[in-house]
Amino acid sequence: MAYIRDGRAPVPTNEQVSATMSRIKAKNTKPERVLRNLLREAGERGYRLHYAKIPGKPDIAFVKHHLALFVHGCFWHGCPYCRPRTPKTNSTFWSHKVATNQARDKRKNAALRELGWTVLVIRECQLRTRPKVQLSRVLKALHATR
Repeated sequence: MAYIRDGRAPVPTNEQVSATMSRIKAKNTKPERVLRNLLREAGERGYRLHYAKIPGKPDIAFVKHHLALFVHGCFWHGCPYCRPRTPKTNSTFWSHKVATNQARDKRKNAALRELGWTVLVIRECQLRTRPKVQLSRVLKALHATR
């Protein structure tokens, strides 16, 4: 299958890496599904997925309680905890990409807080290593807004 490039990213030096990266999803990722399963097991319902009526389209939004949850992939959002490596190829592009993602995240979180929303960011590595702790963070924030 021929992939038409849009010019935003550099031409890859390895087509196999390019094919792998192009298959990475933006919505309904494994970490998101893990968190949703934990919420379901805890009996929490009534949330919206990728709610477009507020800034940032949070991965999970409890609209009634003004609680927005973002599940961030460590590579794409530059996790400060596990500090994923920057790829050796096109490292300038990737450093800039992650920095712009982080700046966008800050803007969206600030806009949500201005609107009176509580914002929680859950990192992929935190969810993988301590899922119950992340669930308790969400439940604590959810019960604080009730």
